[in-house]
Amino acid sequence: MNRNILRLAIPNIVANVTIPLLGLVDLALMGHLDSEVFIGAVSLGTVIFNFIYWGFSFLRMGTSGFTAQAYGEKNKPESYHILLRAMLISSVIGLLILLLQFPIEWLSFQLINGTDEVEALAREYFRIRIWAAPATLGLYVLNGWFLGMQNARLPMITSIAANVFNIVLSFLFVKTFHLNSAGVALGTVLAQYLGVVLGLFLFFRSYRQLIQPWNWTAIIDAKAMKNFFRVNSDIFIRTFCVIFVFTFFTSKSASINNHMLAVNSILIQFLLFFAFFIDGFAYAGEALAGRYKGEQNRGLFLRLTRLLFYWGSLLAFAFALIYLFANRFILGLLTNQPDLIETALTFRCWLVLLPLLSFASFIWDGIYIGATASKEMRNSMLGASLLVFLPGYFLMQPFLGDHALWVAMMLFMLSRGVFQTFLFPRVMRHNFIKQ
Repeated sequence: MNRNILRLAIPNIVANVTIPLLGLVDLALMGHLDSEVFIGAVSLGTVIFNFIYWGFSFLRMGTSGFTAQAYGEKNKPESYHILLRAMLISSVIGLLILLLQFPIEWLSFQLINGTDEVEALAREYFRIRIWAAPATLGLYVLNGWFLGMQNARLPMITSIAANVFNIVLSFLFVKTFHLNSAGVALGTVLAQYLGVVLGLFLFFRSYRQLIQPWNWTAIIDAKAMKNFFRVNSDIFIRTFCVIFVFTFFTSKSASINNHMLAVNSILIQFLLFFAFFIDGFAYAGEALAGRYKGEQNRGLFLRLTRLLFYWGSLLAFAFALIYLFANRFILGLLTNQPDLIETALTFRCWLVLLPLLSFASFIWDGIYIGATASKEMRNSMLGASLLVFLPGYFLMQPFLGDHALWVAMMLFMLSRGVFQTFLFPRVMRHNFIKQ
């Protein structure tokens, strides 16, 4: 079992590391320009695309869970139809985003606060990066499908390739052509299309034997579509809560001043960096939990859960130690502005607690996605965001000031794991026939 977990987790960790690395490079490129407004512009632009893309991340999660279950059932035709079904839906959504880009832009900047200078640059960033929407959603589907097929190598290749393309192109556009935040956006657009082309090539090379004659009846099967949208609507609500929390965090940071926005934009990279590591094990959980549900193997499902928490706790303690002893060094990689570093260091206690309080929520997410336990995921996230995060911030803000945002974030991460722990027996009852 440990071998299967690591076989899936390690390639996903390798692939995921390139994602925060991309964010770090973008932040470092902006952090070494002559004004902190570029950091703020990319941060606000990124928040908007978190709304858009994280909102549709159900395309990856739902595809992964359903595909893994079909794999466990040894239903190859359905595995292929799941891919076509998800690609069809992602293409329609991607085109709708492009058609609605102007109202999306208007609404986004009504909700997010920033100074006039930061907002002007963020709008420029938005108007370029929005054109990556169809490719980004297509990559979600392809990588989710590969993972559901118990193949972590192909999503690793596509993710690494897309993010390396992105880093190289962003560096080129910023440093050579001096496009600043617009260059980061353009690099992202081109890299996403290169990534989806590579993903399709790898599919045709590795899974040609699954390809069948086009069958509209099977692809848009009413029962399958209803189940797909039922599960994914719950995942959408769950993901929207995550987006809300991070958007609230960034918007409140921006409402303080540009300096605090820049500081919290840097500090949040510590959370994202840990998340992409722990998500390697969560993704392994998606693939294996879905497979064992498809096989109706209750014993292996429970053993998988225990081992994932073992690996997750080890990783959390390792990151806590890294953040304890190397926080100044990491901050120095992100920016060369001394005032930003010194302010950030006043928040370092939260950086140490962050992995210890959050790892359980990531592990549970992977298990729940594989089991397509979407209702329980949705309810736990609603509770954590509306009943814990928001009250935590508003109750603590008068006493802790800027630190209240980080206290609320810690409570949010911790409560997600607690709620999911209490709901796990319900997941087992609903997904496994008593043996």
